[in-house]
Amino acid sequence: MTNRRSFIKNSAAVAFAGLLPSHDLLHCFGTLDKIGIQLFSLPKLLDKDYAAAIKMLAQMGYKEIEVFGPYPFSDKSAQDRWNAVTPMLGFKGSGYFGKTMQEVKSIFDDNGVTTPSAHTDLDTLMNNMGKLGEAAAVLGHEYVVLPAIPEEKRKTLDDYKRLAESFNRIGENAKKVNLKFAYHNHGYGLKPMNGQVPLHIILDQTDPALVFFEMDIYWTSAGGADPIAYLEKYHGRYHMMHVKDMKERKYFSGDGSTPPQWIELFPFMTTAGDGVLNVAAIVKKAKALGVKHFFVEQDMVDQPEIALKRSIDFLKGV
Repeated sequence: MTNRRSFIKNSAAVAFAGLLPSHDLLHCFGTLDKIGIQLFSLPKLLDKDYAAAIKMLAQMGYKEIEVFGPYPFSDKSAQDRWNAVTPMLGFKGSGYFGKTMQEVKSIFDDNGVTTPSAHTDLDTLMNNMGKLGEAAAVLGHEYVVLPAIPEEKRKTLDDYKRLAESFNRIGENAKKVNLKFAYHNHGYGLKPMNGQVPLHIILDQTDPALVFFEMDIYWTSAGGADPIAYLEKYHGRYHMMHVKDMKERKYFSGDGSTPPQWIELFPFMTTAGDGVLNVAAIVKKAKALGVKHFFVEQDMVDQPEIALKRSIDFLKGV
């Protein structure tokens, strides 16, 4: 693998590089010029002091923010589910953490960060796309993302076929409000079910012009799949990536379909570059194949002021 130092030593490359604007030079070297963060990495700090937490991230060098719901306008079903789980999570905040969209936008602007992506829920995507579009107009979102499919809607292959149809409709509605719809894979859907891989149904039966994807490299690997193989096979479908590492190679105890199977693997999440997933190779391949946004995600990580700094410092060198 050619690294930046050996590239610079090559005189012909240096002469060529001198003709490039700085952004193209970064692309040529393969470095990431914008690194993002999924805010579920530090919800307790956001709950305590939202503005201070965003300032800390910006000072670390994060340039892009991915927010998570529910939001004040989210479907009531999403609000109810969130309220039911927050006692176990140890925090209550989500969305704008009690602030208005305009206040959040001001905090982002003050710190020089943008928010290209917003995670939301299936009911809000199906019922409140107009509100998502209004939020995007204020905050600058390009993508609205489904982070997980409710368990009751993914029991059979026919369920996945219906989901593909629903995703196409959601993608059409997102386009009408100047948004792109993306699906973030979790750990389920990667193991064959009656001879078919459910995730392939979603990838193969959705319109590439309407439905995009955000790969979570941790959950993809835990499901026994190869992130690079998916990036290559479905070239152009993946626009975003969640980046975190795995302390030691672990797989789901089952098919990855239930929360207890996810929780079992939480202790094995670690800072990018500190584990066994070869994050550098995955990120380089993703960038070469057109992935546009890379978000560090370390779910409710301990000592985020240390862990999240280590991740971005590692990725700056990839």
